[in-house]
Amino acid sequence: MLDGLGVPASDVVAPDVRAHGASTVVGEPADFALDRLADEVAAVARHAAGADEPATIVGISMGAAIGLRMCLRGLLPVERAVFVRPAFDDRSLPEHLRAFPVIGELLRESGPRDGAERFRRTEPYLRVARESPAGGRGLLSQFTSTDAARRAIRLVEIPRNRAFDGESELGGLAGRGIRSLVVGAPRDPVHPFALAERWAGALGSPLARVPARDDGQAAQTTALRDAVGRWLSGS
Repeated sequence: MLDGLGVPASDVVAPDVRAHGASTVVGEPADFALDRLADEVAAVARHAAGADEPATIVGISMGAAIGLRMCLRGLLPVERAVFVRPAFDDRSLPEHLRAFPVIGELLRESGPRDGAERFRRTEPYLRVARESPAGGRGLLSQFTSTDAARRAIRLVEIPRNRAFDGESELGGLAGRGIRSLVVGAPRDPVHPFALAERWAGALGSPLARVPARDDGQAAQTTALRDAVGRWLSGS
């Protein structure tokens, strides 16, 4: 995203988290603790950009939680952080993330094709798809992702994480000299707008509202780039 906001690509570090994207690394359940993932991402960033360069972190969904953990634990010298459509809070396996362990178990039991058919009949899928067809499609895309069955452990373990212990921990971010922005979208049952409001309120940060994915992904992406670009330019 920073490259799209005018930051040279050479200055952008965008590592794939284990069992995501091009990463071939999977691992054991303990490897999917948010703090373990944050350690790994920070190590890549330090190697690529240097240990002392002040950084701007941009994280979406799980990436927002990983970015938050990096900030709170001081893993990098961060001056600005953008948290887009956060999905994690101070609870293990909140209601809005319960579809993911179901997907993970179905992938392990039935494989991608049969697992997807079984998932379409589950309450977690039907609840999300009724509220947001785009959200339902996003859940189904887990079955067609690269090495979906081999990587199923990520879907079972990651939603069990807590991004923070409470509002007081979130409130400590500004005391570290880190300015933050939260971005949320309506009608997103996996990334509730109320959760984005909670993050922003506790962080004392501005909250940017972008269109729902069901109003068009292009519209959301354009609004997201505009909102983040304006904030970065004015910070």
